[in-house]
Amino acid sequence: MTAMSKSDHDVLTELRTHFRHEQFRTGQEEIVTAVLGGRDVLAVMPTGSGKSLGYQLPALMLPGTTLVVSPLISLMKDQVDELNRRGIRSGALHSMMSVDARREVTRAARGGELRLLYVAPERFASDQFLQLLNDIDVSRFVVDEAHCVSEWGHDFRPDYRRLRTAAAHCGGRHRPHRPAMAAFTATATPEVRDDIVALLGLENPQVLVAGFDRPNIFLRVERVNDEEEKNAMLPALVRGRRALVYAATRKTAEGAAAHLRRAGVNAAAYHAGLKDDERTGVQDAFAAGTLQVVCATNAFGMGIDRPDVDAVVHYAIPGSVEAYYQEIGRAGRDGRPATATLLWDCGDVATREFLIDAPRRAKPGSRAAADPEDTAKRKVLEHAKLRRMIAYADSSNCLRASILQYFGDAAWQPSCDSCGNCRPGSIDGYERDLVRKIMAGIARAGERYGRTRIVAMLTGETRDLPPALANLSTTGLLRGESSEDLRGWIEAAVAAGLIAESKDKYRTLSLTDRGRDAMSGRLSEFALRRPTRRVAVLTGAVSDELRLDHRAMLALSRRHRFR
Repeated sequence: MTAMSKSDHDVLTELRTHFRHEQFRTGQEEIVTAVLGGRDVLAVMPTGSGKSLGYQLPALMLPGTTLVVSPLISLMKDQVDELNRRGIRSGALHSMMSVDARREVTRAARGGELRLLYVAPERFASDQFLQLLNDIDVSRFVVDEAHCVSEWGHDFRPDYRRLRTAAAHCGGRHRPHRPAMAAFTATATPEVRDDIVALLGLENPQVLVAGFDRPNIFLRVERVNDEEEKNAMLPALVRGRRALVYAATRKTAEGAAAHLRRAGVNAAAYHAGLKDDERTGVQDAFAAGTLQVVCATNAFGMGIDRPDVDAVVHYAIPGSVEAYYQEIGRAGRDGRPATATLLWDCGDVATREFLIDAPRRAKPGSRAAADPEDTAKRKVLEHAKLRRMIAYADSSNCLRASILQYFGDAAWQPSCDSCGNCRPGSIDGYERDLVRKIMAGIARAGERYGRTRIVAMLTGETRDLPPALANLSTTGLLRGESSEDLRGWIEAAVAAGLIAESKDKYRTLSLTDRGRDAMSGRLSEFALRRPTRRVAVLTGAVSDELRLDHRAMLALSRRHRFR
């Protein structure tokens, strides 16, 4: 049976049998159909929308092996492990494997035993690997994170430029022409999409864009004065949540993790400077759920993956809108409400500019030093991308609309009513549930106690509590929160008219009628301002750099006499 004759029934049967999904998510079915159809494909789907299914499911239904190019060893390992767990024979070839392990994968690939073979782009520099491609029946040549092929993308990798030539080696003795190619990415502006098509040599590709909106992620930007102010805000943004904190450098990743641990939050750092076993230990603990928060540098944090991450915090401004969008996409992959918070100050910008301008050390095994002209061009482009990111962070417009416009998504609206700019000071889904739990505690306690005892009951500090409070169903319900934070939320709920406080010396707490409706869910949305934090209000706006288009950036680089 050929790929073209696969029926919808066959596809759904494989989906349910191997992936345990009853139906496709938005955009997935179109991509699966396109890959099965035999045309070249460029698929753009948001992070967390399940784009890997777009090539994994067809790999089960096509003869031969699907070759997948992936830039991150950790993600490669995760996907191969999960596929094998599902009974889908898969393998990977990368630098962290032992010689024996690579030899076994190579043997299995030659023997036609693998449905999917994952490789790093650097592998195509090996003549031995190119020879191996001639011996494998490659049904589809898949390029994941395809934006890496473009200098306009946020993570340009020169090794991706080899892929167009490498695909031709997949013909071999099995087929007269190269296999159909499928390129996947979550972060590509229209200009980057054009680059991907041209640089990978996609022939009359079917371009599928599933949209960039992640409506379940509440977007928030806080401009602060300094690192001290960031540290004052950070624990409350991740406490009680499964969270990722992105830092600009290894040192700040370590510092953020140490600060959170001092605040009683179970956190660890994850970056390239750790030993392999340390990094693997952090990743495995986070995946197993025994580690609550990971503070990661951007390059390596991408390899940490859980569907139930409900908070992403940027401890510093990212280098580009593309990088920021990819990183916040790690939140809410299970569809539940999640929050992305950007903390930034002027010092962050100086750090990013330093990282752009600092000399790049050659990678181990690199055959040649970087070309000075290419290096200068790269700096111009990266400074332009940083200015775009600053414009986003400094904007008073709808944050969601800014991102959707940037990526050319026609579905954008002027206001989303679910970001910090559209609803200044408003609370996110987690914080709304937190307030409901506080009100439930007050109700369970009979509305007869003041703040001190209610907070102690909710945090599980029962030593000095009467038995009537020490043994409630809500006792310890908010054990992961700090007493200071809970007092702040009670104060905010009082100001919002959800909780009443008696005027006598006992200052007992009770629920208003509105509070009861909010607690029970009869009032699903309620206005409440987050507890006051020290956030500087700075004037001045960045110019329209966010709207700097591809042609303007090209003109900018030409003014610097770079090709």
